[in-house]
Amino acid sequence: MRMSDPSQFRKDLFNIARTTLSSKVLSQDKDYFANLAVDAVLRLKTSNTSKSSKKVGGKLTDSYLDEGFILDKTIAVNSPKRLENCKILIANTSMDTDKVKVFGARFKVDGTGKLAELERAEREKMKTKVEAIAAHGINVFVNRQLIYNYPESLLSEKGILVIEHADFEGVERLSLVTGGEIASTFDRPELVKLGRCEVIEEVMIGEDKLIKFSGVAAGEACTVVLRGSTNQMVDEAERSLHDALSVLSQTVKETRTVLGGGCSEMLMSCAVEEAAKSVKGKRAIATEAFARALRQIPVILADNAGFDSSDLVAKLRAAHWDGQADAGLDMDEGTIGSMKYLGVTESYKLKKQVVSSASEAAEMIIRSRMAILSSIPQILEISPSPTHMSIGVGVFIIQSFYSSLSFLPLFSYLVSALI
Repeated sequence: MRMSDPSQFRKDLFNIARTTLSSKVLSQDKDYFANLAVDAVLRLKTSNTSKSSKKVGGKLTDSYLDEGFILDKTIAVNSPKRLENCKILIANTSMDTDKVKVFGARFKVDGTGKLAELERAEREKMKTKVEAIAAHGINVFVNRQLIYNYPESLLSEKGILVIEHADFEGVERLSLVTGGEIASTFDRPELVKLGRCEVIEEVMIGEDKLIKFSGVAAGEACTVVLRGSTNQMVDEAERSLHDALSVLSQTVKETRTVLGGGCSEMLMSCAVEEAAKSVKGKRAIATEAFARALRQIPVILADNAGFDSSDLVAKLRAAHWDGQADAGLDMDEGTIGSMKYLGVTESYKLKKQVVSSASEAAEMIIRSRMAILSSIPQILEISPSPTHMSIGVGVFIIQSFYSSLSFLPLFSYLVSALI
């Protein structure tokens, strides 16, 4: 797959997204969400400025990709609901006046006059802080923490759009897409980097009001708005779409692809089996075990689909030895089919990581088991005191634990084959 051919590149990304979107909830709308994921990744390219917004209501196919950053908050009451040519100060600072930030601290006054003086001092301090914020030459102020009524009214009087209580993730992503930095002190405006965007406006999605940032400095931000009839459906759609976006984002960086449906694993298994014929000694046993372990992936695929794995995997193996290099498991029909024709594609980078991680985990477990077994004779030579007996029981438990790992796919099968 080469990015020099945009149409083929998009087709491969679409096939990978369809292969990844395995949720039952999205099974009827797999093509729609595959296109949604591909559009998002192609817009973002190599950046990580995507965001999903979940809103219950409508049907799954009402979900869409918005070319802008949507923040699930509301604009302050006295602030304008739409603003152009925005200069944004993103902050994480306290904007309240009735809290003492030291736990357990108390003020004791001898009259209401003293209390009024304290309140006036707090208001003057907050007014000074607002003046320092306005000195940055901004027209939008976004704060991670709450903004109380008094500082909010002061900011609104200066024509500054106020957004409060933007959570940590929202502030971080907003800082990334607008090109600004999160500030906590305001004494030196020249050192603060402001965020910028063309338009900030309040939009309605379903029955909720949200804030949309359009024309952001990064130029690649987008938001996937997910709709659905229930919270469970929307949550499941988000999980499935997140998996697809994660795989596609890695495929954009490493554009090579492989065929899925157990095709790649069977190709590797046949190649390893062929190589095992020229290996001498005990190494040949380990090589053959690795080939058998690779065949466990199509076995698991067939078992999960409810088909006869023994029959299907045997046919798949025979098909590959006959030269059908694109043969894989067609789980819709329960037969052997051409993965290239069916469009069952996976990321090369992901497949490589799966095989290497499984091999490393298997090697680690084997090394640990050998270390434990080598210490057993030394333990048995010690007099059988209660302490030593408990050590022996502990060793037995650890051995049993490693034996129980045989249910894990691929690497555990390799472990059991090599031990």
